[in-house]
Amino acid sequence: MRLPAALSRLLGRTAPPLHVRRFDGATGGRRGWGAGTFGRLGTETAAAGPTLRTRARYLAANNPWCSTAIANWTGALIGAGIEPTGEPEAVAVYNLWADQADADGRTDFRGLQAQIAQSMVIDGESFVQVIDTPEGPRLRQIPAELVDESLTVDRGDGRFIVSGIEFNADGTRAAYHVLPARPTDVFATSATPVRIPAREILHVFRPLGPGQVRGVSWLAPVILPAGEFDQLCDALLMGAKVAAMHAGFVVDVNGLGTASDLWDGESQPSIEPGTMVRLPGNTDVKFNSPGQINEIGAFLRLNLQQLAAGLGLPEHLLSGDLTNANYSSLRAGLLPFRQRVEQIQYHSLVPQLLGPIWREVIGWAAAAGDLPEFESDPRRFLQVEWLPPAFLQVDPAKAVQADVLELQHGLTSRRKLVAARGWSLADLDAELAAEGWQKPKGAANE
Repeated sequence: MRLPAALSRLLGRTAPPLHVRRFDGATGGRRGWGAGTFGRLGTETAAAGPTLRTRARYLAANNPWCSTAIANWTGALIGAGIEPTGEPEAVAVYNLWADQADADGRTDFRGLQAQIAQSMVIDGESFVQVIDTPEGPRLRQIPAELVDESLTVDRGDGRFIVSGIEFNADGTRAAYHVLPARPTDVFATSATPVRIPAREILHVFRPLGPGQVRGVSWLAPVILPAGEFDQLCDALLMGAKVAAMHAGFVVDVNGLGTASDLWDGESQPSIEPGTMVRLPGNTDVKFNSPGQINEIGAFLRLNLQQLAAGLGLPEHLLSGDLTNANYSSLRAGLLPFRQRVEQIQYHSLVPQLLGPIWREVIGWAAAAGDLPEFESDPRRFLQVEWLPPAFLQVDPAKAVQADVLELQHGLTSRRKLVAARGWSLADLDAELAAEGWQKPKGAANE
């Protein structure tokens, strides 16, 4: 029996393709207010994430503004490394481990922090595998594309896999499905992904909202504007090249056909420096004058301001232009940026990366007998506070004076100030004692 056309269309209706999503940076057509809708966050981010990541990587490698922005974001988040402050014996164990933390032996844990933060900015997320070894846990960063984004399956009994991440029935993460790969692989592999338990993987990303499973590149708001800005710069450069092509046109005013005889029959003569030519009365010379865009400098700066706003950076951290800046304007511009940096440090990096690593390292050290007092009071050794490097100051002398005043009034401790500079208080005091330095009377110990 033939169904009515309307019923056929209803029964045959399929879901829209996943790649048609509302991240402008993942679309292929022109933007428009008519497309100003956004679906469920988990679905949108999962569908657009891979495209956003590949385009963000292209901009990171080829766009000087985006490359500078990524470097400045990484520097602001990590600096020389986020350091712990806690029980001195536990911090000493951590410092010994941190020097050998990289499973590939290319850097230490501070360097891994910078690599992870850079992947957060470019890819939107970073995966870190914790590998058990006889010498303690080791860390290896996994490229985001190796966590199988094509694997989305309902496993029944409330369990499911979304973009390569497996969930239990209660919504907790059970495992990650990682594609095997070698550094020499050029194309994506079709091999079966390897199931790695969730306790061995750290997934670090800044969520945009509830329901999000995979991260989204921080460059998503500027992917299209950055591409269009590149095209604008290319067009202006080509216009400058055309304007530099000085050309002259010999005009036969009366149409007597004698202009070509001026150069022995050559119809397309060239202009040479120092040439003097006498023209007959029936000829004239006209030169091209390509038009130039007026106020282009202000327009270019407006585009840079748009890119900086989309990346969440003060303008000078994107363009490097401090022409109109002064001490007050720099401080005012950096204050909201530093608030944003601290939010990411304490709301994403600490709970998703640094905290789990600390518990892993201290637990391993306790099992190895390096912390004999751990069993009597585990909380004393597991309690830790992470202190990012202090922000660089425009006027360091004033910053030191502020630190001294905070110490004198009991608003901070030496331990926190020293950790913010990337040092261990015990190591610093030992070095100062070896150099014969004596603390001023009344100076705080901690």
